[in-house]
Amino acid sequence: MDMRVKLGWKKITAAALVITLMSGSTLLFADSIQDKIRVLMNGRELKDGAYLIDNKIYVPLRDMNAASDWDKSAGKVQVVKPNVHIFLFKGDTAFGNVNRGKLKFNVFSQVDSVHDDVESVKVAIEDPSGSIKDIQSQSNLQGKDNFWFRTYDFTYDFDTVGKYSVGFYVKLTGSSGYEKVAEKIITVLK
Repeated sequence: MDMRVKLGWKKITAAALVITLMSGSTLLFADSIQDKIRVLMNGRELKDGAYLIDNKIYVPLRDMNAASDWDKSAGKVQVVKPNVHIFLFKGDTAFGNVNRGKLKFNVFSQVDSVHDDVESVKVAIEDPSGSIKDIQSQSNLQGKDNFWFRTYDFTYDFDTVGKYSVGFYVKLTGSSGYEKVAEKIITVLK
């Protein structure tokens, strides 16, 4: 038998073995990840859901109302989830729901349990259609584990009936973006 034919069969056999092993390992990996899981947090379904892997549930960080920063070179993720309480004031009076129209108000945020440095924070409002308007930001917060942040008075037009989200956002580093870590809902009634 020709030596080239013997080598050809060896290559085909080796390739078939590699493909079989790859299929088996792919099958094992697929068996270890179960179906995507629907996750409800405070009555709202998280966009990306979660995954069941080896009997553990994994939820994407972006859905957990936490700021995160991935440091690829160090192989670590920094997650910051401060305790934030948001209060809305019209003058000296706290409020929640409003009627349609323009309203002058400010936002008071009490922040504690900040165990990592943050670059800056901001407060923004999101209307029912998803349009976001920044209200105010503050920088130079390194080393503060708790603080208060009160915005100036501003006027906002609640022109649509529905739910508006006043969000408290954290920016961990100068190169990262802002991520919402807390929110207060304002319902516009009529």
